[in-house]
Parts: sequence; structure tokens; C-alpha cells
Amino acid sequence: MRMEPDWVNQLYFGDNLDILRRGYIPDASVDLIYLDPPFNSNATYNVLFKEKDGTDSVAQVKGFEDFWHWDMGAEATYRELVSDGPPRVSQLMQALRQFLGSNDMMAYLTMMAIRLVELRRVLKSTGSIYLHCDDVAGHYLKLLMDAVFGPRLFLNEIIWKRTFSHGNVGRNYGAIYDYLLVYTKSATYTWNQVYTPFSEEYIERTFKHQDPDGRRWQSVTLRNPGERPNLRYPYKASNGVTYQPHRNGWVCNIERLRQYDREGRLHFPETPEGALRLKMYLDESSGIRLQNIWDDIPPIGSQASERLGYPTQKPQALLERIIGASSNEGGVVLDPFCGCGTTVAAAEKLHRRWIGIDITHLAIALMKHRLHTAFEGELSEFRVIGEPQDLASARRLAEENRHQFEYWALGLVDARPAGEPRKGADRGIDGNRYFFDDNSGKAKRCILQVKSGKVEASHIRDLKGVMGDRAEMAALITLEPPTHPMRTEAAEAGFYHAGGLNLGKPVPRVQILTIGGLLSKAERLELPQAHGEATFKRAPRQRKAKRGSS
Repeated sequence: MRMEPDWVNQLYFGDNLDILRRGYIPDASVDLIYLDPPFNSNATYNVLFKEKDGTDSVAQVKGFEDFWHWDMGAEATYRELVSDGPPRVSQLMQALRQFLGSNDMMAYLTMMAIRLVELRRVLKSTGSIYLHCDDVAGHYLKLLMDAVFGPRLFLNEIIWKRTFSHGNVGRNYGAIYDYLLVYTKSATYTWNQVYTPFSEEYIERTFKHQDPDGRRWQSVTLRNPGERPNLRYPYKASNGVTYQPHRNGWVCNIERLRQYDREGRLHFPETPEGALRLKMYLDESSGIRLQNIWDDIPPIGSQASERLGYPTQKPQALLERIIGASSNEGGVVLDPFCGCGTTVAAAEKLHRRWIGIDITHLAIALMKHRLHTAFEGELSEFRVIGEPQDLASARRLAEENRHQFEYWALGLVDARPAGEPRKGADRGIDGNRYFFDDNSGKAKRCILQVKSGKVEASHIRDLKGVMGDRAEMAALITLEPPTHPMRTEAAEAGFYHAGGLNLGKPVPRVQILTIGGLLSKAERLELPQAHGEATFKRAPRQRKAKRGSS
């Protein structure tokens, strides 16, 4: 059994620059990098679970302010790039500073430049990097990519139609696309050709011939595109006619031409002077080689099963295409701004090893839940680095950032943050865990509340009141030990039976879980025959080939 290195299949909590510089990821070890950084569009662009009243997620706004405003940190990073960075990067940053000045855009580009330098370091010589952009800062990012990777290693600019036509366009053209800048580390890079299916119109127009058995085909030339004197020879075909080559020569040697003839793949012209051609069958055609305008991957609809509430979430099909084209099974895929984990989920499905980095515990919690529910028993073993490992570090997180503590605690029970305004009937609900315990297809709900301070019996009474008839079960996650009256109050809620019947093992309807017990695995959220949350669709994995080493 092959042992995986201890730096793959990892989720890292923290600043990706710090993670990259700490040496967790070895030099020249990554096959493919995809990054979808905030585009510096405005102060609320990358907010997670934006509230309906317009308020923002505290954690994400903090991350935005840390990086995108010109301050002493941006100044220090700029000076480091100028004095110690690669020469082309140093020259470009000075030119951009002179042109833009010391503003938020310059801070954004400084943040991106220092990270692109580190990302190039960990990329293999055969690796590729895809940088997802829009028209806000994309033209500046193209200059940065040229400086870091070299303009000669620019592979493509891919246009992706990210949304449908806008009806409120006024004195401008509707902006409906993003684009991806694709660079390679060297001229020798991993490439797996991607094809798109023929349209019905194209098939009718192009494959207009049919054999007696109904197989459709088109007639293609046997003329060599270049001059090949060694392939100029007369050919006597099975119909008794001798055909002369084009002055460039045939496209293949005489042995291959005879094989085509034996297989009935030659298309004979109406006259002996006509051009001998080849039958290309529809059922043997891979399709159309993928071009650099992608309009066949739609945006995530409002009711899509993979939709998580991230304003910047990308369709998994988009990442699967990128990963399939620029990496092989067993290769390592890195996403340093992994957000809700679409890259990680796509890599896991396609049997790649992966590394995800994000600065919020909310993102890490969502990714853990997404992986567990999408892949169930087929999920590769993975670790989370940077999370609290004991009560002392959990308390430090609670003191530093209550919201981050809440997101992390929900992740311990594989729950999704509520993500909606906690008002009215649902006041006090921090998270949800859904489960199925019958054949109705209807998900049952367990609501969760997280407490980092002192707890008492009134918290359980309040939680039971919120549960009411809106949820089948409820759980309180507490940093401090629960009191005896709390346990008594929870026990009075009784038991929940699967499917509402006295079948199987009943579970407490209201449960109290401690951070210490969850960390030690002594406690867990008990659900009746839980099969995962309805939010995530079970991910059909590709048939697994033998993994090669990377």
C-alpha cells in the first residue's frame, strides 16, 4: 500500500502566505494551482453568507481589510518585493506604484504579487496555474503573471460565461463573463486534451453520409498538409482504380492506406481522376477540441444542490474541466483561496491529491462537511492544520474571535452554519445538521447552538423553545462544562425515534456536547440513521485507475 506524504490531502486554516512560507508544502511539488482571489471589486464582494439586512460577516471583512488597504503591512511587503523579489517583479511593482500611487488597488496587487512568487516556487516544472479574474483588476494581474512566470509561458486566456444576459444594462454592455489566465512553469507541461460534444446541427451538417448499417461519417482529405516527397506514390485501391496523390503526398504511408482499404474506410470518388478520401465515423470522433471560450458550463442556479451561499462560488464542473486538462490521477492540486472547497471536492472526485487553504473557520467547516457528505465512505483520509487541538487553544480562539470559534465548533459535528439572520422564531440557531431516517426523501432537521461562555439551564429551555415544531432535534455545543440542571432539562425532552416509530435505537432529542468531549472523540452528535445533509449532492466518483506517483 502506497503511503501518502503528510503534506497532501490537507486543509489549512490561516493566511496562505504564511502557510506557503512555513514550508508545509515542499518546493516544486504541486502539479496544478487554481486560485480565485477576491477581485478587489468593493468592500463587500467576498462576504460569506451576507445578511439580508446588508450587514457583513465579521471574519471575512477583517480578512479583506487586512490585505486590501494600503497600510504599514502593504508598505513593508512592497519594499520586500522591490528589494528581494525577482528582478522583473521588482521592476513591475515600482512601475505600478508610480502609476497607481499608494491606494487600495496597489495594496491588492502587492498582496497578490508576493503570493504568486511563492506559488511559483511550489509548482512543479510540469505544472500549470489558473488565475481566475474579472475586469476589475485582471489587466494588472496579467502583468503580474508575466513578471512572475514569464510572458513566454502564458498559455491561454480563457473566457468563461459566468452568468446570463442582464436586463438592467443601461449605457454600457452587460458584463457576463470572467476569465482565467493560464500559465505554465516550463514549456513541458501536463496536458490532457479536452473535447466538447458535437451539436445536433453540426452532426447533421458534417456527418451527412451513412453506411448501410446506419453508421454516420464524413469524408476527410488524405492530402498531407505539408510537402512529403516520400509519401508521393500511386495507390491501386480495392475497386481496381489507381489513384494519384496530391503534390504534397498522402497523409500516411502505403501500409496504413492498405489497412484503411481493408477496413472499408476509403471514400472512392465518382471518377478515377477524383481525390481519394477517408471516412471519419461519428462514433469514433472525440468531439470538438475545446477552445478558449467556455459557454457550456452554466452558473450555479438558485436551486442547485451544490449552492452553498458563497457569492463567488464556482460550478464544480468548471474545476473538473481544469483539473482533468492540466493534471493526472495522483497529482497534487492546490487552491490557496479555497473558500467553500469546490476545487478540493473536484480534485477528490477525480482522484487527485489536494491542498486547500483559507483564512476563515467558516470555510474550513463548510469544506469538511461538504467532503464528508459528498463522498461518504469513499473519502480519502485528510487532516485540518491550524485548528484548535485542545481546550486551551479552543479558549484562545473564542477570546480572539467568537464568530470563528462558532464556525469551528459547528465543524466538529459536521454541521453547516445557519448563514441566515437569526431573528424571530429562529433566533439563537447557529447551525443545522440534516438527516434522513425514512424513505420519504424529506430531510429532518437538528438545530445547533454554540456557547463559549458560562452556561445554565435557561439556555437549554430557550433552545427547546426555538426547536418547537421547526426541528426534530437540537444540540448545544459548549466550551464550559454543563451543569446538572442543564442535563436534567435536556433529558425532559425525551427521545427521538427514527421515522417516528419505535424501531431502532432512539436518540436523545436534545443533546449537550462539550468541546473537550468532541476533541477527545468521547462525545459525538447522535442522529438516527443519518445519511448526510440534503444540501450536498452525492458525488459520483470516476472509476478509479491505479494512482501513479507524482
